Amino acid sequence: MKVLGVSGRSGSGKTTLIERLIPLLKAAGQRVSVIKHAHTRFDIDHPGKDSWRHREAGAFEVIVASASRLAKMREFEIQGHPTVHQLLAELVECDWVLVEGFKHADIHKIELLKAADDEPPTYPDDPFVIAVVTNAAVGLPVATGRPVFDRNDAPALAQYLLSQGDRCTYRPEFHG
Repeated sequence: MKVLGVSGRSGSGKTTLIERLIPLLKAAGQRVSVIKHAHTRFDIDHPGKDSWRHREAGAFEVIVASASRLAKMREFEIQGHPTVHQLLAELVECDWVLVEGFKHADIHKIELLKAADDEPPTYPDDPFVIAVVTNAAVGLPVATGRPVFDRNDAPALAQYLLSQGDRCTYRPEFHG
């Protein structure tokens, strides 16, 4: 399994880029999964539905399955954030996992930048950033030897990722 983080500020286009990469990787015969970090409390369940009622009654995990879909919900008894490595262990084997958020995780990642960003980029100091995606390649705040891709050229980025597959191979034994 190959793992690639997609990091950047809120509103930088992470979700849009992942949405563009998925069909390109699938067209290359790859099975793609996604892990997304949510900063706020979220819910995928609806009041009154059976799964919601089971969670409200105190179930630790609820799995809802049909012929075409499975959803698993887990309530944390003590609030905390699972690591990207714990979440990767939850997945069924696939070819690629695109991880949105988790910008400080120790996984290979690409960093999205916008010309108007006023926060400093992480790529100069983060050895896990393997490429930069931006709408202003000539205006990068810090020069880099890493590949730089235009945010509108998802096909070029997908080709790069496919060529870098071995580099992105996830080895869980290195992450305890």
